[in-house]
Amino acid sequence: MAPLITNIYTADPSAHVFNGRVYIYPSHDRETDIQFNDNGDQYDMADYHVFSTSSLDPQGPVTDHGVVLKTEDIPWVSKQLWAPDAAYKDGKYYLYFPARDKEGIFRIGVAVGDKPEGPFTPQPEPIKGSYSIDPATFVDEDGEAYLYFGGLWGGQLQCYQKGHNQYDASWQGPKEPTGKGVKSLGARVGRLTQDMLEFAEEGVRDVVILAPETGEPLEADDHERRFFEAAWMHKRNGKYYFSYSTGDTHFLCYAVGDSPYGPFTYGGRILEPVLGWTTHHSIVEFPEKSDRWWLFHHDCELSKGVDHLRSVKVKEIFFDEEGKIHGEKPASK
Repeated sequence: MAPLITNIYTADPSAHVFNGRVYIYPSHDRETDIQFNDNGDQYDMADYHVFSTSSLDPQGPVTDHGVVLKTEDIPWVSKQLWAPDAAYKDGKYYLYFPARDKEGIFRIGVAVGDKPEGPFTPQPEPIKGSYSIDPATFVDEDGEAYLYFGGLWGGQLQCYQKGHNQYDASWQGPKEPTGKGVKSLGARVGRLTQDMLEFAEEGVRDVVILAPETGEPLEADDHERRFFEAAWMHKRNGKYYFSYSTGDTHFLCYAVGDSPYGPFTYGGRILEPVLGWTTHHSIVEFPEKSDRWWLFHHDCELSKGVDHLRSVKVKEIFFDEEGKIHGEKPASK
């Protein structure tokens, strides 16, 4: 499978359909002398590009709309513009992004634009009560919008075990809970205010993924199924599909629930490990209302295995009659 974008290195693709086109909001990887480590310092991204295409089958040309936001545009940011996402509501487009603040703590910011391809003007401060990385937005059919986020190890999610606003620096680095009977840490989700710029009054809550065999939350040592990073939400036939990366075991997995808040029951894998350490994705229906679904993801094939130089790819995925996701077309469909 050839990379979708080859003019620059891109990763963590968040894909959305706006105005009949697929718009892709990825990270922009760049060369660095920073040595690889489990804190992710080598992922030293400094700006965002937006891409779009009018056709996935057959694959049409991809337009690079250029730089739409950069580190020096954002007053509170010190470095590391990691995986972004975008949303549309009431005539405006919103770009959500994580970055380290001046104290080195990851926060989530939002920038606003009039067009899906930007440019985007950032708010002067991060979203109040935000932390960690990998924001993913979901606007439900009733117009309510939600922001999912979180990532372990370098993403600092494990530093908030004492509460949503209590950062514990002793948990910095490649650490997470472990031990018999210890529950895994979940992503976070918060409903957004109507202007899409802050969390609603109720704040954020944990996303719980249940083991189908027990009905209990996944355990921390279940590294083949537990959440690590790269939250994504899509909805199909009234069901909410929460998908994510397992990090150090390199799977993309999904879980299904009846509410955007969950709980979600583990459903299986979407993608096996790719070349490169990270795996990160989005899932989008295109054309709209066609029930054809596409998995955007990345690997390091173009850079011949350099972990921090990744390239976006896309493949079709399929649902069987029970709503389970398959990487290949089921025989019954």
